[in-house]
Amino acid sequence: MEGDIIELFMRHLRLQGDLPLGDDAGAVRLGNEWLVATNDMLVRKTDVPDLMTPEQVGFKVFTMNVSDIAAMGAKPVGFLFSLGVPKDLDLAYLEGIARGIARASEFYETPILSADTNEADDLIIDGMALGRAERLLTRGGAKVGDLVCVTGDVGRALAGLLLWKKGIEAPMGFYEKLLEPKARVKEGAVLGGHASAAIDISDGMSKELHLIAQMSGVKILIDAERIPIREEVFEVAEFLGIDPLRVALASGEEFELIFTLPEERLDELDFNFTVVGKVERGEGVYLRRNGRVERMPLLGWEHLSGSIENGV
Repeated sequence: MEGDIIELFMRHLRLQGDLPLGDDAGAVRLGNEWLVATNDMLVRKTDVPDLMTPEQVGFKVFTMNVSDIAAMGAKPVGFLFSLGVPKDLDLAYLEGIARGIARASEFYETPILSADTNEADDLIIDGMALGRAERLLTRGGAKVGDLVCVTGDVGRALAGLLLWKKGIEAPMGFYEKLLEPKARVKEGAVLGGHASAAIDISDGMSKELHLIAQMSGVKILIDAERIPIREEVFEVAEFLGIDPLRVALASGEEFELIFTLPEERLDELDFNFTVVGKVERGEGVYLRRNGRVERMPLLGWEHLSGSIENGV
């Protein structure tokens, strides 16, 4: 459904920026630099679990937007937002959101440039971030022979969500990735000068890898054993009787960065990441697991369907 709506609008939106629509963010060239812009919306009914505090809601909407800027290899320079507010919303809840946005602004060292508010049937926060870059990273730049890498670890956001949906109590520290993920802003700025392609994990690692492969016109082969999955994910998967690898591949809103990089530039990066695969000639995304190679299932969040594609 989400894809159908995007396709519908793309048929009509002829006048676009210097970077065609379809990446993590749009961009226009200003002199020797790029001005990068993105917007990402948070809706309480679909995006906010009950255990999330209003301050975490405010922090998250900021993170969602600056993560897209980071995926383009840009440095965030400003944040804007609009609030749709129900008449009966508690002002104390709104104040918590304000504190969260303010804390995120300081954390990401990115100023607030503008804001607006209006009445709505549900709480809606539509954020927008601006960034600047000397060189853009896109989803379509992966080259045959590049290494495929990912920052941080994956799977904890969905593992926490699955526990919460089943009403299973766990220490609050376990829900870190679900409740207050962090965007890889500093890493993204570094990658702008080194990587060939990048994308942030907002809808799931599997879905993002498929996008890079499709837009770059390449095949991607991932080694399952190399994917960085923390012990908590294995514990939840075992408890629920599901495959921990599928949890890691489907987990959205991780806001880690997947990027491709020429092997000879590997030692130039000064932050922690994991090499998980390689770009090859061909098409599609494949997974090597237990000595066997098979097509990677398309897993991840699909907006307007309200579910994880193909399940876990």
